[in-house]
Amino acid sequence: MTDPAVGLTLEGRYRLEERLARGGMSTVYSATDLRLHKTVAVKIMADHLVHDPTFVDRFTREARAAAMLSHPNVVGVSDQGSDQGLVFLVMELVRGRTLRDLLTARGRLTVAEAFAVLEPVLSGLTAAHRAGIVHRDIKPENVLIGTDGVVKVADFGLARAVVGTGQTSQTGGVLIGTVAYLSPEQLERGRADARSDNYAAGIVLYEMLTGHPPFGGDTPLAVAYQHVHHDVPAPSAEVPGLPWQVDELVARTTRRDPAGRPLDAGAFLAELADVRKDLGVEPVPVPTGRSTAGPGTLRPTNRPTRPTRPRHPSNPGTEILNHRSDRAGRTSMLPGMGAGPTTNVGGRRPSPERPRPGVPDHIRRRRARLAIAIVLLLAVTIGALGWWFGSGRWTQVPDLAGKSKDDAVALVQEAGLDPTPIKEQWSEKIPVGVVVSADPTGGEAIRGTDVEIVVSRGPERFVVEPSYVGQDAATVEAKLQDTLPIQVTTDKRYSNDLAAGKVVGFEPAAGEPLKRNQVVTMIVSLGHEPVAVPNVLGQTPDAAKGNLEQLGFKVEKVADGRSAAVGKGEVMAINPAPTAGPIPYGSTVKIQVSAGVPQVKVPDVTGKKTSDAKRILEKAGLKVEATDWFGDKVLRQNPKAGTVVDLGTSVKILSSFF
Repeated sequence: MTDPAVGLTLEGRYRLEERLARGGMSTVYSATDLRLHKTVAVKIMADHLVHDPTFVDRFTREARAAAMLSHPNVVGVSDQGSDQGLVFLVMELVRGRTLRDLLTARGRLTVAEAFAVLEPVLSGLTAAHRAGIVHRDIKPENVLIGTDGVVKVADFGLARAVVGTGQTSQTGGVLIGTVAYLSPEQLERGRADARSDNYAAGIVLYEMLTGHPPFGGDTPLAVAYQHVHHDVPAPSAEVPGLPWQVDELVARTTRRDPAGRPLDAGAFLAELADVRKDLGVEPVPVPTGRSTAGPGTLRPTNRPTRPTRPRHPSNPGTEILNHRSDRAGRTSMLPGMGAGPTTNVGGRRPSPERPRPGVPDHIRRRRARLAIAIVLLLAVTIGALGWWFGSGRWTQVPDLAGKSKDDAVALVQEAGLDPTPIKEQWSEKIPVGVVVSADPTGGEAIRGTDVEIVVSRGPERFVVEPSYVGQDAATVEAKLQDTLPIQVTTDKRYSNDLAAGKVVGFEPAAGEPLKRNQVVTMIVSLGHEPVAVPNVLGQTPDAAKGNLEQLGFKVEKVADGRSAAVGKGEVMAINPAPTAGPIPYGSTVKIQVSAGVPQVKVPDVTGKKTSDAKRILEKAGLKVEATDWFGDKVLRQNPKAGTVVDLGTSVKILSSFF
């Protein structure tokens, strides 16, 4: 699939020609500088990092710092910018391979070859350390070996630019780098200085001599533990015959206590020169991918191959093109350092030196020029040291009060000081992201001194989760007391929506910011509020039941009764009665349906006086229809005595004189 970025021209100057490598944090392209008509490397930041303002700001500042560092053994940074939504860095394009590629192909190097690679690395680091720049991520992936044999260190300062992306050098609580090369102080305290770079360079020297780093493990944590708690083993334990002076050099530069290491890369380089002199190791060409050892030493790689492009996930910013030559190059080796022929580069045995009758003029002139150069170099070095130990190593601590976090970090770095991982502190008065305090607060300090910066997190506030509403009150109260520094009280209220014991809400409402120890009232449901029983007298049983259930009551029908006031089939009685007032929601209400008017048994009034008979029948709730045959004594009655009839039924009586 074609890369959509290929063909773009950034800022009207850099035309992207080909993608060289892609990693998690950036993609590298070869590009044409249309203004200077030369090929450069352009590193473009990954899309997910472009939207992180902190990352972009630090990337920009560190790119500018790296651009000020000019040295033949450092990959040059020429420009930086942002265009078409892309944040990019323009760098020198180095054609060749990384030291990692070389070690993968060769397995390990001879002492002379390892020194040939390490010396230019330390030379580049020396320039950086003298400029107040600490690399923090020295490893084989960041050492580039050009096809011309020039060694360059890549990614100066960029380890500090990747704050918040989660790799290894401690910045803001995150580790940036590769754990196999990190010093104990970086792993334990997140602090790094020139001696930390020396430690990583010593680990790289060990790996070049043995073919692998000193510590391994199944997890990065296991490797880090060994760096912190174990000394780096002697390389001769892996490669018998290596000189003890080399073992001591590795041991001195990788001491766990940084105070025991060389002060900076320049001091390391001086010790390396002493070891070279003590052992009589002659300079050899930097290995560029072809074997410089004889048969039986290291794995040969002097077969022709096609150019390839390395893609290192751990270092996507390596701007190189691999190229392996098929020209054989060999070098002499020290006794006990592995087999190897004594032919020079090109495969021819050097012709023996012949004594000369005198020193030719051109030799004398060369020696004179060398002597002058040494004198000038000493003068410059003495002047630089005098400046450094006089006023040069001192700098002014900037006033950071009221500055934003990023501005404060920039001011500290511009002053040659090292900001420690930013700390945050709650503040009711100082806005979020603004400096609360700094230590030291001002005055003079030695360059490289740590400056502790504390920035405001804004007012300390806590929030009750809205999801607690509707949950069990006892459970919610326990969670609040365990997780939030607030005081919780309870208040019980009726709720027609939540069952008793559930959380109805909070005062202040859930989701509102709360101060520490603020009182919060948790409202707990008492259940549904009481409901008044409606009057359903005279309604049919179905209608009455429906009306009661709609209000949440349970309905129970009792045995039918009789009522003179309510018609048959209608509700004649309710219990509890409507006049009793509201009762608990969900209570049972009993209803009684009328089966008609009450019934009575017709009393026997035959033989009684007509007036007495009427009184008896009417008292029984019956009506009387009397017929008088010229007498005052009841002769007969209808219905007959003992008959059960409805209340109010008419009873006919016949009276006679008999």
